[in-house]
Amino acid sequence: MSANYAFLDWLVFASYGAILLLSGWWFNRKRANSSQDFFLGGNSMPTWMVAISVLATSQSAATFIGGPDQGYQGDFSYLATNIGAFIAAFVVSAFLIPKFYQQKVFTVYELLEKRIGPKAKRRSGMMYLFGRVFASGARLYMAAIAVAMILYGNIDADSVVIATLVLALAGLLYTFLGGIRSVIYSDVLQSIVYVSAAIAVIWCLLNVIPADFSTIIATLNEPSPGADSKLALFKFDLDFGPSGVFNMASVLTGFVLLNIAAFGLDQDMTQRLLTCKSPKEGSKALLLSVVMVIPVMAIFIFIGLLLYIVYQQPALMNNEAGQTVVQEFNGEKITIFMYYVLNEVPAGVKGLVSVGIIAAAISTLNSGLSSMSSVIVQDIYRPYLEKHNKQVSDHHFVKAGRVGMALVSLALALMAILCYFWQQYSDMPLLKFALSVMVFSYSGLLGVYFTTLFTKRGSEGSVLAALIAGFMVTLLMQPYMIDWLLPESMRFYLGFTWQLCIGTLLATLVCCLDKAAHEKSA
Repeated sequence: MSANYAFLDWLVFASYGAILLLSGWWFNRKRANSSQDFFLGGNSMPTWMVAISVLATSQSAATFIGGPDQGYQGDFSYLATNIGAFIAAFVVSAFLIPKFYQQKVFTVYELLEKRIGPKAKRRSGMMYLFGRVFASGARLYMAAIAVAMILYGNIDADSVVIATLVLALAGLLYTFLGGIRSVIYSDVLQSIVYVSAAIAVIWCLLNVIPADFSTIIATLNEPSPGADSKLALFKFDLDFGPSGVFNMASVLTGFVLLNIAAFGLDQDMTQRLLTCKSPKEGSKALLLSVVMVIPVMAIFIFIGLLLYIVYQQPALMNNEAGQTVVQEFNGEKITIFMYYVLNEVPAGVKGLVSVGIIAAAISTLNSGLSSMSSVIVQDIYRPYLEKHNKQVSDHHFVKAGRVGMALVSLALALMAILCYFWQQYSDMPLLKFALSVMVFSYSGLLGVYFTTLFTKRGSEGSVLAALIAGFMVTLLMQPYMIDWLLPESMRFYLGFTWQLCIGTLLATLVCCLDKAAHEKSA
């Protein structure tokens, strides 16, 4: 184990371990005995808890580590993307949440079965599962890397694999008996832990910087003569490249689509909204979660801004020679936040940051286990039994849900381990692909749902074609594909928000090519 921990750090770890054991027992003391209870919490979850759970689902260890990096390298403009989130939340509240409750669905993809057919539901569910295994597995990998760095002092294969398996097992044990109810309770607890860790880091940094708060703000507003302010919130430049994804044109287009998909078409988040007592309460929970995201993300970005002061403003730090920062660990590039945690964070806070990363990872993992299991059982396994006229009790699907969780936990752990070895032995950008793969899935899903909601067209065949078209178009716009397919003089690079816009448009057109079954028979 790492020798860099002080007694106070180990005390924090012991306390967190005790909290995990006690809360895990408490959350699972009431077993779910029906599929309604296991997958939807009996439609009895408090609105404020669901809102925090949606917030926790949108965060991850990648956010914990990457949020400060956004502040260190950039500014506050990421927060402006919440304008797109608010617009998306109103769209989902108006068009999707009422339909989900009206149809009494377990998963968002059941809506397609009512409108188009069972194959449309199954294929959309499979597209979600494909993307979620890559996306959640990659996030588990990033958390395992961070945990291995901190706990073991290295990122050797055995350390990363052990960290991965421990995180996967912890997430599974937390949710195995209680289902989505345990997930939501856990999300509330883990959110408190990782936000507390972030606030503790800010406190430490403010104590290290030998300047008052007004001076810090003035320096961030003008880092150097003529430099852009690091407090900038809105960007109005029209840049379609990867560096322009946070400008307002992108916020009002691609980020709206991204959040519609996340809130209304991604079972990972939407499952929580279906646990409320009514569609009205589900909509309230969604809007409240968007409001809460703003201060939480601001905290993580502010950490990065303070790290910028510490490492990039030697005059303010009374260190005219400056501080040498080598953002590497065992030969691997790391974020500025991980550099600070590994080298300079004080005793006690280091342990708190460690459990904060673990808490963020467990929260994200729990969400994936529950949502993916619900899709496997409700969209694939239950229809299979019904097709073959096999009669089983409702409790059978609770057991199937638990088996599904175990399988998903194993799949995510294997995906995380695959990410590690692929990164070690290949130059192919698997991790970037894995972290953005939900955008690949979202393009097709958005096209399918826009067709379903706003037209009378679409068939099981055109749904499949739209899902494939959305994925392939987005894939072909990735920089590594552009470099491979086009000569240098013809290469262009689009930000992921614009890729999503183009992919969604083409997927919608493809899905609309065929008539609905009832239109054909008319």
